[in-house]
Amino acid sequence: MAVCVAVVGKENSPLFISCVNPDQELGYHYSLHTSLDVIEEKMSNSNKGSDHRDLYLGPLYATEHQRVFGYVTNTRVKFIIIVDSSNTNLRDNEPRQMFRKLHIAYTNVMSNPFYTPTTKISSKKFSAVVNGILGIKD
Repeated sequence: MAVCVAVVGKENSPLFISCVNPDQELGYHYSLHTSLDVIEEKMSNSNKGSDHRDLYLGPLYATEHQRVFGYVTNTRVKFIIIVDSSNTNLRDNEPRQMFRKLHIAYTNVMSNPFYTPTTKISSKKFSAVVNGILGIKD
């Protein structure tokens, strides 16, 4: 299961951040911001190679405590998921499934006519999807 999920706008402004453990939230924020540099680097490298790029960026980096995965939409909104390294049961396709769920929930938020793009996401349905990814029971 994931320990932190973030949605970052195209100008690198946080739109939504949710973490399992509030005591470690500052460390997760640091990891999220450092992963933005890796995302920018991967995006610039993929734009040079071809016209088609994969939205899923894969593992951005790993430390002894966590692994960070990235995903970028066509509108350059970034999704970042941090997974605890002690979770050895994580299969290769599970982060893709998490990002797919997150992207669908984000699309539903964007489809809401009352949501203003580039503002913080405060949707209860979106939070419920994120809590499902984090393994938090309501």
